[in-house]
Parts: sequence; C-alpha cells; structure tokens
Amino acid sequence: MAAMTEELQMNPFQERLLTIPESFDVFLGGGRGGGKSYGIAYLALRHAEQYGIKARVLYLRKTYKGLSDFELVTRELFGKVYGKDAKYNAAEHVWRFPNGAYMELGQLETASDYTKYQGRSFTLLLVDEAGQFAEPSLLDMLRSNLRGSKSVPIRMIVAANPGGAGHQWIAKRYVFQSAPWTPFLEVKSKREWVYAPSTFDGNDQIDREQYLDQLESSCPDDPELLRAWRDGDWSVMRGAFFAESLSEDRNAVPRWTALPPADEGWHVYLSHDFGSAAPSVTYIVAKSPGAEWEGRWWPRGSFVLVDELATNKPNNLAAGMGWNVAQVASAIKELCRKWDMEAAGVADDACFAKTGASAGSIADEFQHAGVHFERAGKADRIGGWQMMRRFLSDAGKPDKAGLYISRACSYFWQTVPYLARDERRAEDVDTHGIDHGADACRYGLLAREYAHDVRVTWLRSGR
Repeated sequence: MAAMTEELQMNPFQERLLTIPESFDVFLGGGRGGGKSYGIAYLALRHAEQYGIKARVLYLRKTYKGLSDFELVTRELFGKVYGKDAKYNAAEHVWRFPNGAYMELGQLETASDYTKYQGRSFTLLLVDEAGQFAEPSLLDMLRSNLRGSKSVPIRMIVAANPGGAGHQWIAKRYVFQSAPWTPFLEVKSKREWVYAPSTFDGNDQIDREQYLDQLESSCPDDPELLRAWRDGDWSVMRGAFFAESLSEDRNAVPRWTALPPADEGWHVYLSHDFGSAAPSVTYIVAKSPGAEWEGRWWPRGSFVLVDELATNKPNNLAAGMGWNVAQVASAIKELCRKWDMEAAGVADDACFAKTGASAGSIADEFQHAGVHFERAGKADRIGGWQMMRRFLSDAGKPDKAGLYISRACSYFWQTVPYLARDERRAEDVDTHGIDHGADACRYGLLAREYAHDVRVTWLRSGR
C-alpha cells in the first residue's frame, strides 16, 4: 500500500470485514453506528491498491445528497493514505488514485438514472443505505455492470440498517439465510455471500455512551425501532410503523364466501388508490352495523377488507403493470361481479384533480368506464394513520370497532406489515416504501361517515 501520511485505525468489525475472502459478496447489515461506512471505504481502498489501473469502483446511494457524508469519509481516509496524490473531482464525484485506480460516487433512484451506468464496467460495486430501496430491481440490474479481467475478482458489497423501506426484501435475501459471518448461496445473484453485522457497541472509534443517548432520544415511543437500530435486530421489524397495532393473529380473518345483504345494515363499497407505473390497489370494504356474518360477531363500526385487486407486476410488489384507467376499471368491475356488488366507492383526492385530459380527471374517466368514485373523507396523512392504527389495535375486542383483513388480501399482507416509519417524521409512513395498499385501506376508513350515502347515490343515479 502507498506510504501513509497518518496511521489508520480500524475497529474490530472493520478488521474482521477485511478478512472475508474477495470471492464472497458481503452484506453489512448491523445497527447504526457500527462503522459500516468506514468499512466500505477500507474495502474500496484495498481494492484500488491491489488492482491499480484495472480497479474500477462504483459507490452508490439513492440520492446525491446522501453522498455528502461518504464523500467526507473518503476525503479523510484517502487523505491519510495518499496526502494530495489522490485527486477528487467534486463536480464528477470521481476519485483518481496515484496507481491509476478509479472510484466513482454515484446516485441511483429511478430506472432513468441507471442509463448513466448502462454499458459501463466496474470491478467493485458498493451500495450504501440499501434499505432506502423499497424493492431490489435497480440494484439487481447493476450486477450486469460487474465485469473485469480474469486477474481482478468482481464483487458486490451491500450495506443497510434494519427498519428502512426495503427491510422486507433485504432481511429475506441476506439476513435469515445463514448465521452471521458464514457463507451462503444467494439464489438471485448465484453468488456466495456473507452477512457481516455490526453495532455501535463494538465501535471503539466513537463515544458509545453519547451515541446510545442519541439513539434512545430519536425513537422514545418505538422500542422495536430502538432495538433494531441499537442491536441490529432484523427480526423485530415485522413492520416498524404498524408493529404495535397490526397482528396476524388478531387482524387476519378467513376468506368470506359472500357479502352480507345491504338491507341488514351493512355498508359495502370500494376503496381505491390509483397507480399506473405504481400499482393500483382496490379493496372491497364492508362496514358492520353490529351484526353476525360468516360465523362471527362484528362489533358496530368495524371494517373488513373482504377482497382486493392489486395491479402489480408479478414478483414485483412496487411496480405497476402500466394499466390505464379503462383497464383498471374493467378489472374492478370484474371483481365486483364476482361479489355481486355495485362498482362504487371512494378514492383519494388526487383522482379528482383536473388533469387537462378530455375526461377532466381520473375520477371522471372511471365514471365513463362504469366505476363511480367519491372523494374519501377529509383528514391529513397523520390523522389517517392514527385512525388506522387505532382500528387495528381494537380488533378482537367485543365492544370496540376494529379493522380486519381477509387472507384473500395478499397484497396487503405482503406490504403493509413491513412499512417503515419516516425517519424525519416518526408519525408518518416512509413514502419510499410500498404504501399503496396502506393508502387504499386508509381511504376506506375515511369513508366511514358517508359510505352508505355513496352507495345510495350510485343506485339512485341508475348507473
């Protein structure tokens, strides 16, 4: 390695990280403050020193703003090693090392961003804060950029903390495959990986007592989130936002075989969240008058999500199939025919915005296609989430209205339990997560005051 201007100091986690053979890809998945960023920088430095002009390193974050912290890490570390001999072009976010090695700090948020890297070759791919990616398709695409000469091993390093928008897919793919520090075959990449966790408690480069105080103050009302960030515990994060209110045992109910008759006081309607590039999600919602149905008692005011329509791509919960309103409306009407109900209900305000199209708004287009939507009730996101959590928590209580979700609603069960909190606004869901099913559910609850009027208006109109 080049002559250092200052001595490098690693914590025990970083030292162990560098002992993993280069033939293994690595997932750095511990809690906060464990030294993952410096660990990534050490890996990049070693790769550059070992392979010189053949080394081409790409470090990625979701946004350019997120690069700033890591840029400071590299300036400090590479400055200690090379002094002024390593050159950083801040405009291009590129490091050029004295031996000809190349390292780029890049951004990847959408498919259009990937065009910057298409056709280019890298020998080491570093993805930091991967939990910000709600699903892994963009990161999987990047593997096609990993190629080099036979003398240079290609490698991918992924880092994330538990609790982000991508918690579900990351935990399934990397965390629960094998014991930490033990190689396992990851099926998607067909590569051997090692899960390398860390926590702040093992980082002797920071003031650990002070850092713990900051962690505890950042989530005072969420012990599960604290445990995830403090201990790097991925098992507690079944869903950071709904963890204390949503329970499969309490909220999941068997599939219904039929809808209750309207003349028995039940209000049955649709609740819809529209998307094209993102999935559209539509629920059939039944609100109980305080009655028995399908062999159990439903307290007055309880909501049941009976069935759903989700237009996501197969094996991709975050991506829609690109359907237009007419296609979504056709599928909704087919769902309603199955249940012998009117194609009427509520949707969010965005559906009623005048877009300038000939139909005027998305809701108008649905109207012309035979599906009638009214605006969901007025409430901000925070108020809506509070209501949803209250109904979820009260499910199963004989004297309380609750929210129940049929096992037929598979999109709900695959997405809503795993939604994370917004790190900057703990009372809100992380909007980078797959929140379409949660939004559609929230709109259905906001319709509670006038769901009956929606149905009556629809029927009286003769539509």
